[in-house]
Amino acid sequence: MSNWYMITVVGEDRPGIVAGLTEKLFAAGCHLGETSMIRLGGNFTIMMMVRGQAGQGELDALLAELAQSMQLRVHVDAIEGGLHRHLEPDVQIAVHGADRAGIVARVTSVLAEAGLNILELESDVGGTDEHPIYVMIIDGQALNGMEALEAAVRPLHDEGIEVSVHPVETLIG
Repeated sequence: MSNWYMITVVGEDRPGIVAGLTEKLFAAGCHLGETSMIRLGGNFTIMMMVRGQAGQGELDALLAELAQSMQLRVHVDAIEGGLHRHLEPDVQIAVHGADRAGIVARVTSVLAEAGLNILELESDVGGTDEHPIYVMIIDGQALNGMEALEAAVRPLHDEGIEVSVHPVETLIG
């Protein structure tokens, strides 16, 4: 019987992390499911769904040497997994506003109340030190329709937060 795990790795970015990680997993007979890797502010992070015969303790031990040699933090969690469960977004939301504490909480709360299921969120700060601008792109599923999202974000404009809602057309097949 195969076990599914979510492996999370965080550390200072450098060449060879993905190669070292995937070589160890391959050698242990593991198969990869969905994976997401990103570099944030000079830091590397990856989340990987992994399936194999190894137990959680075996995976922890397997990755401990790599973690130590590359100064990484590795976390392994047992999960309910499966292949081909990737959800496709039907909406993309772009957010721009003066950078301030709470902007992500404010926007995502309004969107959640309107029925948005967030599938992916990326953010950055642009502008200048004197006038920083927070930029966020959200891909998701509009469970209550586009109109509900558009109505929900209108009041944010009065708070100095520009939010645009766009349909995503995904061609499958």
